[in-house]
Amino acid sequence: MTDLGGPGNHRARGPGDGPEAVASQIADAVESLTALWSLAAQEASLRLSLHQLRALHTVQAAPGLNLTALADGLDIGLPTASRLCDRLAAAGLLERTPHPDTRREVQLWLTTHGQHVLSDVACRRAQALAAALTAMEPAERAALSRGLRGFLAAQKSTSDADGAQRR
Repeated sequence: MTDLGGPGNHRARGPGDGPEAVASQIADAVESLTALWSLAAQEASLRLSLHQLRALHTVQAAPGLNLTALADGLDIGLPTASRLCDRLAAAGLLERTPHPDTRREVQLWLTTHGQHVLSDVACRRAQALAAALTAMEPAERAALSRGLRGFLAAQKSTSDADGAQRR
């Protein structure tokens, strides 16, 4: 077993610590986190589907993007993205404005209400995650934090290497 709680040698010491076993454990944790995320979003002031939340997050990250960029970002068709925006605009969460330079293009913006809804969802998710983390031992939280930092660093270096090879 890997000793994640203290300094020293952190090499795998048992069959349950290999990459495949850990990948399976992470997949289980991600499913649990996804369920926690979804439940927290459903408890927000306005119930939104995961697609609607993803659309609002995409617009929040890139204010003023057009419908085509939103569809591409969500990996959905343009008609589906248009209907999704219709529903979000009808709920007062999203605003469509004509592009100042291109008459045929519209820009998408979050309304103040849309920003508040995303903030509410984020707050509820953070509270749900904090409750789960509170149930863990301090050493487990520290180990999880170290492991996540290591995972992100490894993922970044793999992505950087893959990007360099494609050039």
